[in-house]
Amino acid sequence: MTINDLQDEIIEEFEGFDDWMDRYAYIIELGNAMPTLDEKYKTSDNLIDGCQSRVWLQADYSDGIITYQADSDALIVKGIVSMVVRVLSGHTPQEILDADLYFIERIGLREHLSPTRSNGLLAMVKHARAYALAYSMK
Repeated sequence: MTINDLQDEIIEEFEGFDDWMDRYAYIIELGNAMPTLDEKYKTSDNLIDGCQSRVWLQADYSDGIITYQADSDALIVKGIVSMVVRVLSGHTPQEILDADLYFIERIGLREHLSPTRSNGLLAMVKHARAYALAYSMK
């Protein structure tokens, strides 16, 4: 699936919810479904600056593809980062760098997050793109 296909899939999932309490519950559910990040990856290098909660993002590069894993100590944040991982993982560095992550706006996420969580979301995306940029140089 392409990055846009995955984004469209998330947008479609969120269209089934009428109010934001249901959407938040679903985001938490997504976080609970995401595998826990191995403790060896919970390092300062993988810790994302700019997030109110602690969020770790690990990237592995093999055969031209980046695979992301993440974790957070806050349930809603873990759900948010799980969507970023779902959309970007399994793609080439260039695909990630070229991606327009429109799902964030389309599901109304940015406007329903506190300013600190919104900044944290931007930091997650920036961190993921930094890995993609680094791997694109190899």
